[in-house]
Amino acid sequence: MTPVSRQAARLVAGSPAIAEAHFRAEALPYHPRLRPDGWLNLGTAENRLVQDLHTGPPRPLTARDTRYAPLYGTPELRAHLARHLTVPGERPVDPEDLVVVAGATAALDVVATALCDPGEAIVVPTPCYGAFDTDLGGRSGARLLTAPPDPDDGHGLLVRAVDRTLAEARRDGVDVRAVALASPANPTGAVHPPARLRELADVAAHHGVDVVADEIYAGSVFGPRPFTSLRTVAADPARVHTVWGFAKDFGLPGFKAGVLHTTDPEIRAAARALAYFAPVSTHTQAHLTTLLADPARVHAFLTENRRRLGASYDRAAALLDAFGIPYAPAQAGCSIWADLGDWLPGPGFAGERALWREILDRTHVSILPGEAFHAPRPGWFRVCHSLDAALVEEALTRLGHLLTRNRKGAPHDNPRHHTRPARPLV
Repeated sequence: MTPVSRQAARLVAGSPAIAEAHFRAEALPYHPRLRPDGWLNLGTAENRLVQDLHTGPPRPLTARDTRYAPLYGTPELRAHLARHLTVPGERPVDPEDLVVVAGATAALDVVATALCDPGEAIVVPTPCYGAFDTDLGGRSGARLLTAPPDPDDGHGLLVRAVDRTLAEARRDGVDVRAVALASPANPTGAVHPPARLRELADVAAHHGVDVVADEIYAGSVFGPRPFTSLRTVAADPARVHTVWGFAKDFGLPGFKAGVLHTTDPEIRAAARALAYFAPVSTHTQAHLTTLLADPARVHAFLTENRRRLGASYDRAAALLDAFGIPYAPAQAGCSIWADLGDWLPGPGFAGERALWREILDRTHVSILPGEAFHAPRPGWFRVCHSLDAALVEEALTRLGHLLTRNRKGAPHDNPRHHTRPARPLV
């Protein structure tokens, strides 16, 4: 056998747990009649609630769709994206500042590779999106420095933890190039307030580093606090690079279309060059251009998306409440950050892994353990709810029954947990 390169071996070894769990659960899916003991995948944050809204006849293939297009995005798609991403009342997004690539994952890889040489660092407040390790560091060679909150800090964005981590890195001679975060947050579903985002941008500027904001859930906020793009509150927007994609807000993960917004001319030039390795098909870009062409239809689509996500979250939260499973209240996204700490069969993250395996083996329900998200303590799990209501109910009922049999205490009586009063399923 021919040995692969060290870079390839590192990528194989670093394959995200999210991807591995997804394909395991999807191999033998649950069906109430044909496969009642099948798998239920609540580990993948796919928005399957809006697939029926993509109606109409398929777009016919044209000669232009079969030809090469600019590898960083067609002018038509970037023009529509610029309008879509422009925040009312703020400076319009320039289409020339957009780089379209094959998904938000590729956009994160591109910006990290543009910013970092191998061995340089990116600071990430935790808990964080579980694939950041691979997306930001897998190909760029950058390493992630986690900025964990203090144990009693809750689930919000802790800027002081980022400030502390940046100061410690400078003291230790580590070259940090950026801070990266998901906004809205993944896995917690928190929507960061504008003042907190501005504070983060100020701290990053004080330490002389850029900010990478993964804003892929920008149009998936169902709580009362509106989404704020980080670039609109930063004193120096040129040092903020934002990522968005069609996977969550439009429920199109299979289209693999993401976009990087940057006003830094050097980062933009590097990103355009790197887009050579991750272009989106010309036909897909034409389809997405048509999708964005009618702003009124887009507005109606996203309004319905938020309504469905909110209803889905309410149903899942009510089931967790019914089984006494605590969680951090979410305001956006496809998942709930649930606390199973009182059911761990042993201490530490080894105990969390043991519970994860037990849930997989005994219930055939896939949820993801907090260790994959750099959770500050063991016991947290990300539970995705944005799929058919009957499947979510089946999965959470299986999980609830397992935990009821294994109950070691009364989690809902523990003041460190965050629950809300149970409400009817809607």
